[in-house]
Amino acid sequence: MTVTNHVRAFKNYINGTWKTSSSEQLVASLNPANKNKVVGYVQNSSIEDLNVAVKAAKHSQLSWKKLSGAARGQYLFDVANIIEKRVNEIAECATKEMGKTIAETKGETLRGVAILRYYAGEGMRKSGDVIPSTDSEALMFTTRVPLGVVGIITPWNFPIAIPIWKIAPALIYGNSVVIKPATETAVTCAKILECFEEANFPDGVINMVTGSGAVIGQGIAEHPDINGITFTGSNKVGKKIGQAALARGAKYQLEMGGKNPVIVANDADLDLAVEATISGAFRSTGQKCTATSRVIVQENIYETFKEKLIEKTKEITIGEGLVDGTWMGPCANENQFNTVKSYIQKGLEENATLLLGGKQLLDGNYIDGYFIEPTIFENVTSDMKIAQEEIFGPVIALMKVKTIQEALEIANDVEYGLSASIFTTNIGHMLSFINEMDAGLIRINAESAGVELQAPFGGMKQSSSHSREQGEAAKEFFTSIKTVYVKA
Repeated sequence: MTVTNHVRAFKNYINGTWKTSSSEQLVASLNPANKNKVVGYVQNSSIEDLNVAVKAAKHSQLSWKKLSGAARGQYLFDVANIIEKRVNEIAECATKEMGKTIAETKGETLRGVAILRYYAGEGMRKSGDVIPSTDSEALMFTTRVPLGVVGIITPWNFPIAIPIWKIAPALIYGNSVVIKPATETAVTCAKILECFEEANFPDGVINMVTGSGAVIGQGIAEHPDINGITFTGSNKVGKKIGQAALARGAKYQLEMGGKNPVIVANDADLDLAVEATISGAFRSTGQKCTATSRVIVQENIYETFKEKLIEKTKEITIGEGLVDGTWMGPCANENQFNTVKSYIQKGLEENATLLLGGKQLLDGNYIDGYFIEPTIFENVTSDMKIAQEEIFGPVIALMKVKTIQEALEIANDVEYGLSASIFTTNIGHMLSFINEMDAGLIRINAESAGVELQAPFGGMKQSSSHSREQGEAAKEFFTSIKTVYVKA
């Protein structure tokens, strides 16, 4: 590949050194707002490069785990401070690579800082319990030990927060790390790794290898010296990762798709519901696993809600994420752009009614980007593909129901169970929703997208492997319990 002048080529980060891949091949990271602009180049690595990184991680983990939790935490505090100083640079890079607005990427970067500080503090929290023994002269207690080398595979939609919310707990609990970021946002990940380097992290404790999922991602899943794998991405890829890990007895954690519903009850605050629906569905161009995809509305207020939703959606400004006033950016890449267009076409073929949007933007500043209008369908039935399959784009399906019970049945009538919201002032409706909704994240009078870093995050059904990320729950995946019995 011919490298464009003045555009940086980023190397793998292995054992404290930036290294060119053995293939000596580069992949361009393109700006989805203008596919003619190259953000940077990253390595198209081979299994040989992964093996070197894993070897370094395995060697370094032996000394890393012997540090006190407080000492490991100090390293994370140092990284957090460096990222905070570089927030504008990292956020701008993420906007150029992924397309979301600069306000969103700044918020995401600061969230990464907060995550690092949270887990830095975890180094000073308890790691076990004393358990009464049947022998009065014995002491019995539990402690937690690291898995060893953890492989991390991350997607492009949250190029800062997701890598950090996996890296930080892995490290604080004494593991070493090999991360493979999505190629589309690997430049952003490299900038995060630069902050770890600046914080003088011990060589080999954290490593980054870029490349294809088929080679590096699958290589992580199959590598005999990787003891745990944490993955966020599609169901199809996640299941392959899980099967490979299971075949060799490695621990794995999968966070995958969602088809997240919002229920709007007759007694809801409609202005609040509309605002939250638009934010949940169209922020980040709908490219969140927790994004609102189905809006299930009671019939008595359906028409009023629909009119308000259309009116507010028309106010959305679409454009390049670094431009002031842009509310929604482009789809993150050509493949996702084509996927969204294909689902809009499926909706039309299934005889859903297109109320708004649905078109690619082709003129003026949009001509070289992956821009598509916010899209609203109605007359959608639960058996339609646009009501069942994850679109991962700015497309929502309006569905009309008579009762809250009918709404709950439709909301649960998908293979996913990640997040769900209801808008109501009725305590009975709230309790029914809490008790009956099959989702890992339940939100009442708030949008479906969003989770606080100190709270467990994960899904039910096909949305995850039933483990949880973030907060104290991360400890369950990144460590194993050791029971100790002491007899004098």
